[in-house]
Amino acid sequence: MVRSELVKKLALENPTLTTREIDMIVTIFFDQISQTLADGGRAELRGFGIFSTRTRKSRAGRNPRTGSTVDVPTKAVPFFKAGKELRSLLNM
Repeated sequence: MVRSELVKKLALENPTLTTREIDMIVTIFFDQISQTLADGGRAELRGFGIFSTRTRKSRAGRNPRTGSTVDVPTKAVPFFKAGKELRSLLNM
């Protein structure tokens, strides 16, 4: 499912809201999760899962074009852990 499909589905389930209002709600929702992760926090949606960040250590990489060694710096990457209810739904 892509974002536009999500907005359409929510619009069908909530006829009192306009598509524009639903799009704004979805934007705020994803922006808030992104900002929380950027601030070093985590976002927990009970029954669905937890969004957090993990730190990847610096390492020596290789440039595939030239074959030379390149230093890859430490960086934070997003991480998702599925909740128990979501895992049980997937493994029925």
